[in-house]
Amino acid sequence: MEKLSSMETDFSQWYQDVIFKSELVDLSPTKGCFVIRPYGYALWENIKNILDQKISLTGTENAYFPLLIPESFLKKEEKHIEGFSPELAVVTHAGGQELEEPLIVRPTSETMIYYMFARWIKSWRDLPLKINQWANVIRWEMRPRAFLRSIEFLWQEGHTAHITQEQAIQMAKIALDIYKDILENYLAIPVISGIKSESEKFAGAHCTYTLEGMMQNGKALQMCTSHVLNHSFSQSFDIKFQDEDGEVKSPYCSSWGMTTRVLGALIMVHGDQNGLIIPPKIAPIKAVIIPIYKNDDERDLVLSVANNLKEELCEKDFIVVIDRDENKTPGSKFFQWELKGVPVRIEIGPRDIEKKQAVLVSRIKSDIIQKKKFVTIDNIKKDLNQLLETIQNELFQKARGNLSSKWNQAYKLEDFGPILYEENGFYQAGWCCSKKCEHKLKGYRASIRCILDSKNNKTCFYCGQSSRNDVLIAKAY
Repeated sequence: MEKLSSMETDFSQWYQDVIFKSELVDLSPTKGCFVIRPYGYALWENIKNILDQKISLTGTENAYFPLLIPESFLKKEEKHIEGFSPELAVVTHAGGQELEEPLIVRPTSETMIYYMFARWIKSWRDLPLKINQWANVIRWEMRPRAFLRSIEFLWQEGHTAHITQEQAIQMAKIALDIYKDILENYLAIPVISGIKSESEKFAGAHCTYTLEGMMQNGKALQMCTSHVLNHSFSQSFDIKFQDEDGEVKSPYCSSWGMTTRVLGALIMVHGDQNGLIIPPKIAPIKAVIIPIYKNDDERDLVLSVANNLKEELCEKDFIVVIDRDENKTPGSKFFQWELKGVPVRIEIGPRDIEKKQAVLVSRIKSDIIQKKKFVTIDNIKKDLNQLLETIQNELFQKARGNLSSKWNQAYKLEDFGPILYEENGFYQAGWCCSKKCEHKLKGYRASIRCILDSKNNKTCFYCGQSSRNDVLIAKAY
């Protein structure tokens, strides 16, 4: 079996090896766009189903809006078009002729959705209006990478309109809390919450909340964002409502989204030199049964028991499969399912059947998880569920330990900048909120990932003047 590139010496190539060899994605003939294969799409659908249910509990309804947006719509919000203009894909010809007005392939749907909000919102009784869309978007990335920065990607985008600014802020924070729950309790990825700086916030937003994750190599990844838009889009698209006193006002808006980028994060946070490691709560396959036998008689016996085990273990959304491939040795099967990150492997052979037992093999090993464990067949369901729960918790604790070990308190850029340039990591430092000081980070290929709630530093990391906020500084994907 061909080995993966080394995580230690070539993390980027290791990532590429994993996503293709584990059959998450494949190349498409369209440069910068990738095919998400069934295994990868099943993983996304598991996340999508959990997230969709949590979004619906906020009173948000799903809808769908057109892929093509009139160019004039984006021009109505100057900061919005300015922020996205380098990444836009524009349709100028269709039906064999030049269009009267070019159409933009959506990079995001604020303009289209708020145009419709203007038609739907007339009175305070129409508010709040909460809409979510599951869709694809196009952003013309110059250096595309599957899941992380592909030209086309999948996401959900929530858009809401409210009577007051406080309600819009509350909605943006609720969305961020939902994302944090998904990331930490399902994907087992610890995240840091904060607010984006003015230069890093969403184009056209009043403020942007973010969740930042740390990959195993010490680089940051923006996991998802939530924006308070205030009146920037509602006024541009003339959304007005009459309040209870008869006064005509513009609503305050929010928007928020999570994308297939989280799949890239999952790979880089949990993967190892053997391939993927998928947290059990979102794994497309919870366990794989490997039948082991030498002849036809043993084969019939082992497969019969394996089928019974599968029937006992499989439930709704709890998928267990049997690897029946006759052309592979057990060893090659072990390699394949380790690569694909299935949480638990169940090995069973004639001797195990005699002893009324099976072998549970965990995808990970830790101080409290044995790699192999013999269990009785009668208790296998209970033992498997306990092991899956332990794996889920251990993955989160390991990721949190990596985050903690690479989190540094920093003071002067001249001291920590060269180290960050060479070794990655998160650096908490003070900041005067000057764009000039923020810009100095680019010399070290770093940026302010978010403004933190906590404050440990009295002076700015560059100019030495009084610090207004602590910030998280890192190199990022």
